[in-house]
Amino acid sequence: MCQGMKRRASGAKRRMDANERGAALVEFVLVLPLVLLLLFGMVDFGKAFNYWNDETHLANEAVRYAVVNKNPLGGPDLETAVKQDADSGELKNGCSGCSIDTPGITVSFCFVNKDPSTGAPITSVGAPLRATVSADYHWLAFLVGQGLRAQSGLTGSATMRIEQPYNDDPAHWADNVYLKSGPVAC
Repeated sequence: MCQGMKRRASGAKRRMDANERGAALVEFVLVLPLVLLLLFGMVDFGKAFNYWNDETHLANEAVRYAVVNKNPLGGPDLETAVKQDADSGELKNGCSGCSIDTPGITVSFCFVNKDPSTGAPITSVGAPLRATVSADYHWLAFLVGQGLRAQSGLTGSATMRIEQPYNDDPAHWADNVYLKSGPVAC
C-alpha cells in the first residue's frame, strides 16, 4: 500500500511540474521591464546629479572671475567663456533628443542688492554678485528619444562679494567682463 501511494504521489507531482514549467519565464518577462526602468532611472538620476554638480562648479568659477573683473578663459565675454568651459558637449551645446536641449546651459549674472530709493542694483565693491548656470533636463531622454514628457530645471548658483569695481557708466559697460549691456538686479 505504501508503494501504491508513492506512485500516485510521484505521478501527481510530475503533472504539477509539467503545468509549472514556463512559470519562471513568464514571471521573469513580467518583472524585467520594471527592473530595467528602475536601473535606467538610477543611471539617469546619476547623470542629472552630475550635471547639476557641474553647473554649480561653473557658477562658482563664473562668479569668481566676475568679482575680480577678469576673464582668464578668453572669449568675447565671460558668459560664453564659462559655457565653453563645461565638461561635456551636451552641457556646452545641448542637442536634439538629448537630456539637455540646444543651446545647452545659460550663464547669467545679477547684483543681489538694490538701492531702496531708486531700485537700481548696487554695484560697488563689497556688494554681492550672483552667477546662475541653468538648463532644462529631460528625464530618460537616452531611452525614449525626446524623453518622457517630464523635464525639470537644473540650476547651479554661487554668490560672492565684488572685489574689483564694476564700471556702471553706460559708456563703459563694455569694459567689464560680464553684464556688458548694463547692471541687472536679481
